[in-house]
Order: sequence, then structure tokens, then C-alpha cells
Amino acid sequence: MVLDNMTEIKSDNMGRLNEARRGIETVVRGKNEVVELALIALLAGGHLLLEDTPGVGKTLLALSLAKSIQSSFRRIQFTNDTLPADIIGTQVYSRSREKMEFIPGPLFAGVVLADEINRTSPKTQSALLEAMSERRVTVENDVYELPEPFMVIATQNPLEQQGTFPLPENQLDRFLFRTSIGYPARSAELEILEREIDTTSTAEIKPLITLDYLKSLRAEVAAVVFDPALLEYIIDIVDATRKDERLLMGASPRGALMLKKAARAAALIRGRRYVIPDDIKDMAVPVLSHRIVARGGAGLQSFGRTQAEAMLRSILDSVEVPL
Repeated sequence: MVLDNMTEIKSDNMGRLNEARRGIETVVRGKNEVVELALIALLAGGHLLLEDTPGVGKTLLALSLAKSIQSSFRRIQFTNDTLPADIIGTQVYSRSREKMEFIPGPLFAGVVLADEINRTSPKTQSALLEAMSERRVTVENDVYELPEPFMVIATQNPLEQQGTFPLPENQLDRFLFRTSIGYPARSAELEILEREIDTTSTAEIKPLITLDYLKSLRAEVAAVVFDPALLEYIIDIVDATRKDERLLMGASPRGALMLKKAARAAALIRGRRYVIPDDIKDMAVPVLSHRIVARGGAGLQSFGRTQAEAMLRSILDSVEVPL
């Protein structure tokens, strides 16, 4: 693998991003790796699914990231009676103009927090598909573009199943990452208690990431060099998921493309203009764990997050890393 004429990033362009990261980390204590993953998703133009038990900081992380971005923000609290029109919007008749007018729903925001997304019906979940994939929605045959940067940060509780609707594979595939936060270390939890950190603490976070700044960062991500040997490495990883006898369905070409995008964004955040194997290995689990399906005795059976992540780590250990 050749990395000639490539230098570390010394541009001041990363200064504001690093400051924004530190701001989020002052609120989301002891979870620097998860904060990094959330910022990587932002730079890669992807959506983020936070899956964990209640009370560990899913909403806090989502609000903190949203506050750091100088963009419109809306929070949707999903319930089993939430309708597609409740999130997308609807057409209403205007007497003054004597015509139907579209009233945008809360989905029309730069950052959307989809809280407890698995509590809403499949019909409403499917209304998000076009929006998350195409950055637009269709209402009564009219197409409406969503505002930039348009990032969906969704949360769900994997343990409480009563009254929930598990996300199908095609919905999960719209998320760049699926990750969890987990319990904090003892020192971090002590600080949370001493400072009484909760969602109100996000008021301290400064909106340092403007839309123009984000566009410039995304342009730098697109320019990050990807050695051909590392492209082969990605193919080897996804191919290994397709050949593993424990899996009924391996990672798709879209999964491979998402892994490439995530690795590029990871390299930039870590101060490099080129990707190294560790960037790919670090991103492989959160990118691919929700894109594989187990081989179950009763047909299709998706892995839970923990089992899928363990499976992918074992697959990664079996794939040769380029030198």
C-alpha cells in the first residue's frame, strides 16, 4: 500500500470541528468514541441509529450533536398512532389563494431527532424511506426537497418489545451506523451526578458547525485518498460476510459503499488525508452489523446488535489486512 506525497492535516479548517467535538464531550461524558462516530456520520452525510436501554444518554447525544450544528432542528416523539402526514406534512386548502397548499411537517429540518422510532407503525416508518435515501418527499405527486444537511438521528430501546414495530431490513439499511452508548465508567458517572448533567445541559453547546463549514468539510472528505489495496480490503470483508455459513444474507454493495464513505470521514476526523486499514476496521462493525441476516431454523432471522457485532469482529479477524 503506497502513501507517497500524503501529509497529515495541518489546516485550521479542522479547528471548529474539534471545538464542537469537545463541546459535545463536555455533556456526553466518557463516551468519546461514540461522539466521534456521530460526527463521522455527519461528515459522511449519513443517518445514525442509537440503540440502547433507557437512561444511558441516547437523546442527550442526539440533542448535543444537533445543538452543535447551526441548522434547524425538530424532535419527533414517535408513538403507535403517529401517521405519515404527522411527520411529512399535508396539503390543505387555502381560501385566500383558492388552491391547495403544502404545510411541511417536522421532517423538514436540517437535523431530525426520531425518538423511539420503533414505536411507530411500519406505514409511518416507510414514510421515512424516501426522505432518508433521496433527501426529498412526495405528497400528492408533488416533490419537495428537504433542507440541508438533513440528518436523521433515531433512537430505539431493543429490550422493550411490547407495542413496538422492529425496523425492517430496508429501513435499517438507510442508516449509515447502528451503535450503542452503554453505561458510563465509574468516574464519568460520578461527574454526571456531581454536575447533574441532563438534556438541559445541551444549552451550553455552541452551534459552531455552519452549513457552509459542513459543506467544506464534506468536500475534504470526498478528497481523502483511498489506496486501491484498501478498496480490495473492503471487498474482501463484504465477500466474507456473503460466504459465511452462519449468515443467510451478507453485506450488500451499498454496505460496501457506505463503509468506504465512513472510512474516509474517519480518516479526516483523525487528522489524515488518506485512509489506513484501521479506519476501515473501526467502521466495519457499526456500518455492517445491521446489514447482515442470520441463518435461522425458521427462515429469516436478523441478529440482535450484540450478536451481529460479535459475528463481524470474528469475520474481520479472518480477513487479511493489507500491509
